Amino acid sequence: MKITPKKVNLFMLLKLPLGYLSGMRVLSISKDETVVKIKHKWMNQNPFKSMFWAAQGMAAEMSTGVLVMKAIEDSNRKVSMLVTKQDAAFYKKATGKIIFTCNGGVEVTKAIQKSIKTNEGQVVVLSSEGVNEDGIIVSKFNFEWSLKVKT
Repeated sequence: MKITPKKVNLFMLLKLPLGYLSGMRVLSISKDETVVKIKHKWMNQNPFKSMFWAAQGMAAEMSTGVLVMKAIEDSNRKVSMLVTKQDAAFYKKATGKIIFTCNGGVEVTKAIQKSIKTNEGQVVVLSSEGVNEDGIIVSKFNFEWSLKVKT
């Protein structure tokens, strides 16, 4: 499957319905960067009238995961991928539309190339920042991805 925003969003509807129902959508995908949006609404809010941290985490992880999937597609190899660690920081209440961006494509490509050469698993840490409509960072997530080329 060619990785495009439309195909990822359709996949989400069929295989990740909670993500789709939360309003999460992939906006753009390139070899270097992925952009995902999620809008604060009743379904993904917390009792404090802002977006629940887990909804933000879904969008942040999607931005990193799609970037990994794109790099795997570009490598023309089968690669296993797994989140092995995650941490986050929250700076401001998340209301309105939040855009999560991950631009670690170069690091992912290097990790896959190294796994191809060494036949060993590699770890890459990808960051995704959530920015509100005023351009203010509301949260930042770091995901540690384990990647290993299948032989």
